[in-house]
Amino acid sequence: MNAFLTSISLLLSITSCSSTSQKNNQAENTISYEKMGNDTLVNFNNETEGKLPFGFVANATNKAKSIKWNVVDDKGNKVVAQQAENSGSCYNLLVLDKVAYKDFSASVKIKAISGEEDQGGGLVWRYIDKNNYYVARYNPLENNFRFYRVVNGSRKELESTDSDIKQGEWFTMTIVMKGNKITCSLNGKTLIESTDDTFKPAGLIGFWTKADAITYFDDLKIATEK
Repeated sequence: MNAFLTSISLLLSITSCSSTSQKNNQAENTISYEKMGNDTLVNFNNETEGKLPFGFVANATNKAKSIKWNVVDDKGNKVVAQQAENSGSCYNLLVLDKVAYKDFSASVKIKAISGEEDQGGGLVWRYIDKNNYYVARYNPLENNFRFYRVVNGSRKELESTDSDIKQGEWFTMTIVMKGNKITCSLNGKTLIESTDDTFKPAGLIGFWTKADAITYFDDLKIATEK
């Protein structure tokens, strides 16, 4: 069984397990999947509004006033929203649990809704725990797209470039990771190419925002890279 089918099997096993021990009581929820060639599309069409999407785990790097990720309705389409109004170097996290990827291509649709201190967000990958991972994010307040590594909760900028996507506009972020090579794109345009050897093993993939950035995410697509 290849890595793609293994990932699907693991993900489907998550949805079939009893959730009686889960504090958020989400037994009725399932992740939505569509097979697109060798890709997997994770959306939130079958999720319950006002709840954390099933199969995902919410957390935060550094001190958080609250952790609040919920499925919400966006003009008739269900998406997942980061809704906590934190501050400073608090990084809000929502990761797809139990399935680790090493070399992959991942994309997600993102829309910045609001935020006084920060806006927008992005993807985390090769996620070891809440304090150790790679992240790429776009911030419409600063009009920049940046690639970081987070080690022991401390964020270090590795690459940065400008972009002009506005608040309230849906955009697609794509990350390709192969070995130590990283390619980061917005709306199909490659803007960052870099290398880094900090996180070599496979890790989780998920969503990221900073401080008070209220942000919507949808259509997470992951394909393993050979």
